[in-house]
Amino acid sequence: MSERESMEYDVVIVGAGPAGLSAAIRLKQQAAAAGSEISVCIVEKGSEVGAHILSGAVMDPRAITELFPDWQAMGAPLNQQVTEDRFMFLSETGSMQVPSWMLPACFKNHGNYVISLANVCRWLGVQAETLGVEIYPGFAASEVLFHDNNAVKGIATGDMGIGKLGEHTSRYARGMELHAKYTFFAEGCRGNLGKTLQAKFALNDGHDPQTYGLGLKELWEVKTAKHVPGLVMHSAGWPLDSATYGGSFMYHLENNLVAVGFVVGLAYTNPFLSPFEEFQRYKTHTAIRGFFDGGKRIAYGARALTAGGLQSLPKLIVPGGVLIGDDAGFLNAPRIKGSHAAIKTGMLAAEAAFAAVTAGRTSDELTDYPEAFKHSWLHDELHRARNFKPAMAKGLYTGSLMVGVDQILFRGKAPWTMHHQHADHETLLKAADSTPITYPKPDGVLTFDRLSSVFISNTNHEEDQPAHLTLKNAEVPVKINLALYDGPEARYCPAGVYEYVDNQAGGQKLQINAQNCVHCKTCDIKDPTQNIVWVVPEGGGGPNYPNM
Repeated sequence: MSERESMEYDVVIVGAGPAGLSAAIRLKQQAAAAGSEISVCIVEKGSEVGAHILSGAVMDPRAITELFPDWQAMGAPLNQQVTEDRFMFLSETGSMQVPSWMLPACFKNHGNYVISLANVCRWLGVQAETLGVEIYPGFAASEVLFHDNNAVKGIATGDMGIGKLGEHTSRYARGMELHAKYTFFAEGCRGNLGKTLQAKFALNDGHDPQTYGLGLKELWEVKTAKHVPGLVMHSAGWPLDSATYGGSFMYHLENNLVAVGFVVGLAYTNPFLSPFEEFQRYKTHTAIRGFFDGGKRIAYGARALTAGGLQSLPKLIVPGGVLIGDDAGFLNAPRIKGSHAAIKTGMLAAEAAFAAVTAGRTSDELTDYPEAFKHSWLHDELHRARNFKPAMAKGLYTGSLMVGVDQILFRGKAPWTMHHQHADHETLLKAADSTPITYPKPDGVLTFDRLSSVFISNTNHEEDQPAHLTLKNAEVPVKINLALYDGPEARYCPAGVYEYVDNQAGGQKLQINAQNCVHCKTCDIKDPTQNIVWVVPEGGGGPNYPNM
């Protein structure tokens, strides 16, 4: 195989999300202030900046204001301030709105903005390029490169034009090596390379198991009479049972647009549960469905989110590399917010890297980054939120009571820290010990099936390439997942990637429709034997989210 060409930079960043873009911008800002130069490159697996970005989203502007104090005058797309908060507990037949005075501060959004995070990232991308950052969309970082002493040397992008059987097609092009003094991993939740680093350097040792949620989202254009600009609405309860963590969000943006979504904690126990179907069912509730009368669904997507909090954060640094944003797990679960945390961690890591580069250092541990985080407002915020997710693991009613005590009585400063006991893939019960769930058929107006949803996510992959959803052992799906858990991957995947079909021998086999994959990473997280491994496909593949 031919040698890969290489390019040298001071800093290489994997992922053009809020963390990676903010890191690049901060590096260039510091260089400009110091009258010096620093070379910065971002590789992004999506076809363009923003193509793979999906979030609710309500943004706390604190971090972006630190990055760009004049972001409003610069035209950043934070256009709709929050005007009203509603939090509801739903039952199958009714609802109860929590009075505002009873809501903990973490559930209040005064001063925040309802945004499209994809469009904010597109705007950040323009700012980064204006400052001299090189951004290469459509290139998937597929491998971490190491020096002989195991320090991170950089990354390699995946080869293009590899056929399904591993052969070189007429499109074949060798990947590139990007070498750097420091490499930032900003891939988002369950990043492929971040996962590699965590395993190689045992970054999770001494920390709680990470826990995740699957977020599903639709964007609707609703009738003017149904639109409440700036309304932020959350719910808990139905359609999930009281033992299963999850809830909904509904955010009213500008221009009659409403983002509606559902988050299911991936520590759920019932293998018959389908997060996608629960989301569709939620929209039929009498307190919810009226918002969508006469409206039109215009986009769909899904993405896992890292929700373990402070006690599940891995070690953030390795020689020559750092984890930032949701690649590490900087999400405030009770606030359902991570974009401000991603921006802040990108900035903190950038400041540590700039100091190191200007001092002539290379490929060592940027210890100033985790130290700066410990003394930041973000650490204080996440410390106050640390007990939320472990408390909610006790069930809706007990958990809500415990959260009330923690957040209202102690304001997040209780003298104890609760812990996560299990990784999400360990929690599924056997099918024989679980209750099947019957979901109604979609009506195509308010509720939809997976394939029509994937269609409007604009997901596309080059078909002649090896499947990027790989199995360590091809016999495990039928012998274990199907036999013991009734094939849960066919239900937890929100894109119809996995289905069990009849084989020629009269039994069943797992069929993987990799072209449907929206890169949510749920299979990599929830598979009970961790037999499914998500690796990057060819660059440019996957969803192309508009305004998500």
